[in-house]
Amino acid sequence: MNAVLDNESPYDLARPQAYLRWREEKLARYPRRAEDLIVEVRDPRDLSDSEAAQIRRVCAAANMAVYASPLADVADKDIARCLGARLGLSRLHANPLADEDGISSLEVAPEKSARGYVPYSSRRLLWHTDGYYNGPEQRIRAFILHCVRPAAAGGENRLLDHEIAYLLLRDADPRYVAALSAPDAMTIPANEEDPAAQRGAQAGPVFSCEGGTLRMRYTARTRSIEWRPDELTQAAVQRLRQILDSDSPYVFRLRLEGGQGLVCNNVLHDRSEFTDSPGAGRLVYRARYADRVALA
Repeated sequence: MNAVLDNESPYDLARPQAYLRWREEKLARYPRRAEDLIVEVRDPRDLSDSEAAQIRRVCAAANMAVYASPLADVADKDIARCLGARLGLSRLHANPLADEDGISSLEVAPEKSARGYVPYSSRRLLWHTDGYYNGPEQRIRAFILHCVRPAAAGGENRLLDHEIAYLLLRDADPRYVAALSAPDAMTIPANEEDPAAQRGAQAGPVFSCEGGTLRMRYTARTRSIEWRPDELTQAAVQRLRQILDSDSPYVFRLRLEGGQGLVCNNVLHDRSEFTDSPGAGRLVYRARYADRVALA
């Protein structure tokens, strides 16, 4: 990695023993099934100490957890807001398309989808981490997806802990990690078409370190994305795509039902296309944060 944090950082390619110790511990406690991510809670707006502790334990193992509550069809944004605050997520990051309170209501919205914003359509979302197009000062470190109503059909998510993605790539060839840690590994072009969301081109690494933690910035979209043109970077990107589209036991598949939500440290995720019921479309609240889930 370009940013070596200390002599024991498992992400320092020059210290394989630290990596092997971290790898062994990571895999020993990693969930085996998507169902192992689920924590039953009475009310996510008022978590008990034991509920909050269990969500933190699952997040510590997998960088994500799914809470399940009886609040199906309850359209209350305090569900995401209060749960986030309980878990140390206080710095809400509002993008230009978010609602006035900074939380996005993800549902089919033709006026937004027509401008190219796929989360507001029923089309599939490719693999990505949130905020991959943001600069360093606008990093997304965690997010919550709370499902008020699921789609009539479809809308399934695939999820992969970015630490596991790193592990699988490093096991395949440490040079892949080195290539994807280059400061110009992936460049997102400038957005000059939409006055509400204009931004300059953003070049940066896929993998980077921050405060002892691993960060990942990635999108599987191919339109206008500029990958560093050297052969090793191209091979690393291809290997990552193979991992994401494989039947790996580390790739979890689940469909959020009403009252359920995903809280995570910005893991890799996608979403399948879906079909809505007339008059009762899929509604998911999305809250993005500059914080990570507090583990204690």
